[in-house]
Amino acid sequence: MRVGAGRMRRGVALAVLLGAVLTGCSGGSGEEPEEDGRASASAEASGAGAGAAKSGGSVGAAGSACELPVTFDIAASWKPKAVETKPAGGDDELARELADALLHQGPVTAACEIDAKPAGNIGFLRVWTGEPGDADARSVLKEFVAAEKGAEKAVYRTFETADGVTGAEVTYQYTSKILEETKEERALAVTTKRGPVVLHLGGMDTEEHRAMLPAYELARRTLRVG
Repeated sequence: MRVGAGRMRRGVALAVLLGAVLTGCSGGSGEEPEEDGRASASAEASGAGAGAAKSGGSVGAAGSACELPVTFDIAASWKPKAVETKPAGGDDELARELADALLHQGPVTAACEIDAKPAGNIGFLRVWTGEPGDADARSVLKEFVAAEKGAEKAVYRTFETADGVTGAEVTYQYTSKILEETKEERALAVTTKRGPVVLHLGGMDTEEHRAMLPAYELARRTLRVG
């Protein structure tokens, strides 16, 4: 029993360590979220009271903090950082399993996280990328949400930017069984020749999520493929 308890404590420590890289990511869910197929204007997705965010530069291009199949503006003071997909762990099987659960969600893998803390909020705008294939943006997004255990009440819509980039978007609720709290989250997906891309906005709670919506809207409004 002592061996089992020691392994459990080690597993909790590793989970906390890896969770610092991707806070809030979780494993698969067997439930299909609710869906609303109605198209929606950009303003509807932004939420009431969301103001415009000032640009603090862009990510995605070669030489930027995160090289991606897309480029977009990030809000002022938000800090982008590429996600290391091969975290330290050596031959530790448990560490590898935890890393895999945190770094992969559905058909995509974590590629970049843009930290809101320097701007005064608690949360991240995260970018996930996948391998090229035939799946459309909506299908990719549905798989992404279905893989987040605790996601429910999902509402899907399409969007199009002024530059003609089209994709799918979703708003949903995420409930943590550990914290017994429910919060709003949202994500969008586009497809490119280099594979699908998902942008996800979480947050510590719904209040923080809504406070960060202007940064999300800025990213979507300035999104460019290639």
